[in-house]
Amino acid sequence: MEVIHTVEWMKQVARQARADGRLTGLVPTMGALHAGHISLIEAARRDASPAIVSIFVNPKQFGPSEDYTKYPRDLEADRQKLEEAGVDFLFAPSVEEMYPTGFRTSVNVEGLADRLEGKIRPGHFRGVATVVLRLLEIVAPRFAYFGRKDAQQARIIRQMATDLALESEIVVCPIVREPDGVALSSRNRYLSPEERKAATVLYRALSRARRTIEEGEREAMRILALVRQELAEEPLASADYAEIIDADSFEPIMRLTRSCLVLLAARFGSTRLIDNMQVEIADSRGGTPSGVICNL
Repeated sequence: MEVIHTVEWMKQVARQARADGRLTGLVPTMGALHAGHISLIEAARRDASPAIVSIFVNPKQFGPSEDYTKYPRDLEADRQKLEEAGVDFLFAPSVEEMYPTGFRTSVNVEGLADRLEGKIRPGHFRGVATVVLRLLEIVAPRFAYFGRKDAQQARIIRQMATDLALESEIVVCPIVREPDGVALSSRNRYLSPEERKAATVLYRALSRARRTIEEGEREAMRILALVRQELAEEPLASADYAEIIDADSFEPIMRLTRSCLVLLAARFGSTRLIDNMQVEIADSRGGTPSGVICNL
């Protein structure tokens, strides 16, 4: 695996791959790699060659109350994991490479970036969209891979790619979970043992929603009442929100009649975690609840 630190060299490598008729796959990350990232890399290696992973802790997506300097960084440990995963190139630029002196451009996807995570973390998605567009312009991959755990981020990136007619296909991959259901996240390492145990409440709440939906309930408020009750029963969890939204518009819905998402966010001590469940409502003309698929 070759490690690349400069934008110009990454561009040259990517151009040569395209000139050779190869389909490139990019997995953008901020490092602190875990099995969730590895699942994205495995998808990239199935679809594309070369498989390229970027590691860049993006200062533009951190808010004033979020400590950019404390984000976990261990490039050597991450490099070893990528070697073992069969990655072809690691792109690990500096802040100065990504945002050279005089850099003034930002990207804002209006509407989708203003609520939920965007409301709680103002400016976050502007930073995300800006760095992702920068990476897509540098690497110009045929495929770019993101995880569904960050569902709003994935939807915003897809919208950006559509609006700007980018040639990269945005691929959203399933959530990877621990055996107890906790979604893998770099932030999990901040949890104390007690908080880590408490974090399972997110999965329990989503599982309760899944059971309720599979039993035939379609009224969003009734489902959310059960989800919020589950969250409230965990004393170490402080819920930020629990919502059911349309998977395309990200607006709240009253009744489950189409593709939607159950979204959760909660704080455990100083650590904030998000999770979600994808719900597909099929045409169930027979009146049975069998026309639903809930993906945790």
